[in-house]
Amino acid sequence: MIVVTGAAGFIGSCLLGELQRHGWQDLVAVDDFSRADKAPNLLKKKLTAKVDRNDFFTWLDANEKLVQFIFHLGAKTDTTLFDKAVFDELNVRYSQRVWEACVKHGIPLVYASSAATYGGGELGYSDQDDALPFRLKPLNPYGESKNTFDQWALTQEKKPFFWAGLKFFNVYGPNEYHKGRMASVVFHAFNQIRDTGGMKLFRSHRPEYKDGEQQRDFIYVKDLCDVCLFLMEHRKHSGLYNLGSGQARSFLDLARSTFKAMGKEERISFIDTPADIRDKYQYFTEADMRKLRATGYDKPFTSLEDGVEDYVRNYLSAAAYH
Repeated sequence: MIVVTGAAGFIGSCLLGELQRHGWQDLVAVDDFSRADKAPNLLKKKLTAKVDRNDFFTWLDANEKLVQFIFHLGAKTDTTLFDKAVFDELNVRYSQRVWEACVKHGIPLVYASSAATYGGGELGYSDQDDALPFRLKPLNPYGESKNTFDQWALTQEKKPFFWAGLKFFNVYGPNEYHKGRMASVVFHAFNQIRDTGGMKLFRSHRPEYKDGEQQRDFIYVKDLCDVCLFLMEHRKHSGLYNLGSGQARSFLDLARSTFKAMGKEERISFIDTPADIRDKYQYFTEADMRKLRATGYDKPFTSLEDGVEDYVRNYLSAAAYH
């Protein structure tokens, strides 16, 4: 059995789809299944079991001999939420219980960390130094919770025989339809262009960046899933890994790619960055991907233009799921 937590969410459901396409048939989905807006993400998935996240550890104790691997992707991901207690419970303590269960039962583990751990990027975006997480200053409770767990994992005497914490950068792709404000810029761009004919980007509030020239490392969810499968199949070189494309691109690049994929004439304007996130807004992220490449993962990452075209034409335009 392969277990995926956060299975009804964006990345978890895409990973289930990729596992299924690669011939893995004994798949177990773990999540809070009460949200109707996430239900379509699992419609085409062939599952051995669906386990409520609150029942997961009891279920695992009873089925541990059957479980080959755990992908722990479940988390609270709202970067605009500032209730630290929510993040501590779901992103730290629950993740610690998953880790300890993997140690107890001898199960390898891949879990979702985040590029939000890097904060404003003052210390760079390198995953080479295991001392760096202890010096990082994330910009919000979400990033803090992910960094807290990374720190905890690094200091544990007892670890799963293979484990990897993946610092996801800006992920986009199908099955994020339920995420609202937290969906990718590609998703919001498509909807804005479809509904209004134009796209509004955040104005820069720093003189060193022109409007729309803020840069992020955008990674297509299909690439992310491919890396997850690679790590599961190789199970070597435990540690923290960046997972981005390795190339920062501007929001203007993203918007223009979306207009092109939709066959629409460009109409881009700018609005102020919302006050509640303005002081916590990242202006540049770019994953240093040398550590992952050193493991033998050598596939090229999808370009922003190709990823946006696939997402827009094959999923957003048809409201299709992955």
